[in-house]
Amino acid sequence: MKHIENYFSNIIQSVNNLDKKKILKIIKLLKNLRSKNGRLFLIGVGGSAGNASHAVNDFRKLCNIDAYTPVDNISEITAKTNDEGFDTIFDSYLKLCKINRKDILFVFSVGGGNQKKNVSVNLINAIKYAKTKKTKIISIVGKTDGYAYKNSDISISVKMKNKKLITPISETLQVLIWHLLVSHPVLQFNDTKW
Repeated sequence: MKHIENYFSNIIQSVNNLDKKKILKIIKLLKNLRSKNGRLFLIGVGGSAGNASHAVNDFRKLCNIDAYTPVDNISEITAKTNDEGFDTIFDSYLKLCKINRKDILFVFSVGGGNQKKNVSVNLINAIKYAKTKKTKIISIVGKTDGYAYKNSDISISVKMKNKKLITPISETLQVLIWHLLVSHPVLQFNDTKW
């Protein structure tokens, strides 16, 4: 029972600490993206990759936003990993898609990448490439010292008391925030069946 109470109290605290002004800025940025026929590229690894895949569906279906994620094509990801290594799976995808200033790169990550520790270098390379194309970058991360947080135009930091819960709470709040975005009246274009 103690873990259950601790887990939910940390979730509640994290939700209460979200920067709502930044979320409003993301909503405006996504509305502008849709009006200018830009594309939304979502990336993440591990559980965040699963979140990116699910979010693409919601942005396309509910918001009429042209959204993509390279993680939906496991054949392409593993071929690139086999031939070039895991570090280039996202930036090479963005190059092929000709990402540009009309588009947005949306990063889901717990740590946000760390070059020195050689963690999530694929996210770092994608962010670096997107910056060369003047693409806006949004991130939802659990750490403020990672590359994504420091190098995004809008970074949402998931704060929590119990750092042992950083991964599950960060990934849970990624889901919570993108569902807030796709159900927001400014962005939601199509009704759900339920």
